Formats: sequence, structure tokens, C-alpha cells
Amino acid sequence: MSLAETAASVSGAFDSIPIVDIGRASTPEERAALAQQIRNACMNVGFFYVSNHGIPQETIDEVFSVMKAYFSLPLETKMKLYHKEIANFKGYAPVLDSNIDPANRGDLHEGFEIGWEEILPKENDEKRANDGAMSGANVWPLEPTRFREACLTYYHAAVGVGKVLFRLFALALDLPETYFDDKTRNSAAIMRTLHYPPQTGPEDDRIVGIGAHTDFECFTILWQESGIQALQVLNSEKQWINAPPIPGTLVINIGDQLARWTNDIFRSTVHRAINRSGVRRYSIPLFFGTDYHVNVEPMPSCISPERPPKYEPISAGDYVQKRLREMYHQSTTFS
Repeated sequence: MSLAETAASVSGAFDSIPIVDIGRASTPEERAALAQQIRNACMNVGFFYVSNHGIPQETIDEVFSVMKAYFSLPLETKMKLYHKEIANFKGYAPVLDSNIDPANRGDLHEGFEIGWEEILPKENDEKRANDGAMSGANVWPLEPTRFREACLTYYHAAVGVGKVLFRLFALALDLPETYFDDKTRNSAAIMRTLHYPPQTGPEDDRIVGIGAHTDFECFTILWQESGIQALQVLNSEKQWINAPPIPGTLVINIGDQLARWTNDIFRSTVHRAINRSGVRRYSIPLFFGTDYHVNVEPMPSCISPERPPKYEPISAGDYVQKRLREMYHQSTTFS
């Protein structure tokens, strides 16, 4: 059965998020089996956990430590790197600076955003030079002292997970395993460290940690702090399904670029985060996409007479920049 035919029978009425162990992918047979699990998750849910992802716990512990220290700094110190005064959204975003869901009044979180950068600086960094519409160097706070090193160490480890997943996504789409290799040479990945203060206002005040939305890139790799429930995923029955932190796992969700590429066969699922735990919550999403110059348009294998193309082609960089401007209510184009 073709992808388009299979998609016609998918309901999306899930009540839990599947877990996929990606640690066993050394043989073609193992990768094919993993790809089938991922295909089912992407078509039915749009979310899945991955276990045995390979990011060392000490790497996670270190970035967790520095982000807590950074977000505890005075607001005036953090605002020295305010992202609206820096090219293409790099830097600090304060609480209520964004509003991703127009039905809400604001997103109750603060964040710090980075893009590609080598841990050991290079005079000519080819990957950053090829960012196109999303070009712009990272900025870094003076404190805590290991903030840059810890963030970039985790960033590169998560990019490694993304490279593995892109090959599994290709297999899941009945494509050659290397299909995305030439489209992801420059690691168009955006990472945000996030702090969600505990929400204490009334539940109907239209302010939540982050409002209902879909992500912009191909897929997201999310680390979330253990023991704090906040992430919820919307199924086709309009029910919010909890996606609690599971120790040793990362959450993967399909974003709009991959949904466009697959003509909505892979599901970019609406989700939100509401922190009513009474304590601070931290998370790290890494939004992984194709190189910014790549055109995103429905693949031939995802088109049929019954499922014609739903989207016009657009470059990945232009699409991400457009969505970020909408989220932050900006009309200017950064250079």
C-alpha cells in the first residue's frame, strides 16, 4: 500500500505517545524495523519518544546547570542580549515576549536562542555562512562562565541525533536512506533553552507557558526536565494528551516543514505547555530542518490523484523567518 493510501486510513485518535529505541540501528534490518515504528508514529501521532539516543547524561546535566544559573540573573542583565536588537532572533527573549497562539495574550516563558556554531571557533565557518535568510552570529552572555561551552556541547550532540533521525525518516518515507544528506549539509538547527515560571493565574486568563501551536522546522528534539508535567499534545478528537518526561528519553515531534514535504502524510501535531506544577520548569527544544536554501514542496511519493499537492514551494529559510516574525509580531527583515 502506498504512503498516500495508508494515510487515508489514519485517524489520529491516539491516547498515548509511543517510545522508539533508536539504540539498535547498526544493520539495515534494524534500521528498517525502526523506520516502520517511526512511520507509524509520524502518521498516527506526530510525536514519539526516543530512548538510547546517545547524548551523555553529563552533557545534559551541564547544560541544565548553566541554563538555571542564566535564567536566575537579573532581567536587566539578560536584556543586554535582547533578541529583537540582534540579527535573526538570536539571544534572549523575556517572559510574555512572544505569543504563538493568537487566541492567547502571551507565552509565559523566557528563552535564549542559538544557531550553528563550532565549539572551537573557526575563522571561516561554512555552515554559518550558508544560513541565507536566517544568517546571523550567535551572541553569548558573560555569565555563567561555561554557558557557551555547555550549550554548544549539547547542541552538537542533539544535532547528531537529528542526523540519525533524518536517515530513519527517509526510510520511513520509502526513500533512499541518504535522501536528506545533501539537504542537511549545513545543519539548519535552532536551539532554545527555556524557563517556564510556575503559572498561578486563573486557567482562563489566556496566558499559558506556550500556547497551542505547531513547530516550524522539519522536526523538534526536546529535552524536558524530569518530574514536571507540562507538555500536552492534541489528538484528532480534540483531546489534550499528556506527554510527561520519561527519564532517559527525548521527545521528537514532526514540524510543519516535514508535514509540507510529505503533503501532510506525516502529522505536524498541535501541542502546548502549561506549567501548573508550582515550581520552575526547564526544557531544551532543538528545531531541526533542512539547509535554508532548500525548497520545501510535496514529494512525488506523497502525491496521488486522491491526494493532490497541498502546498506551494518555499525555501526553508524564508519559511522559518516568516513564522518567527509572526510569533514575535515583527515586520522587519534582518540582514
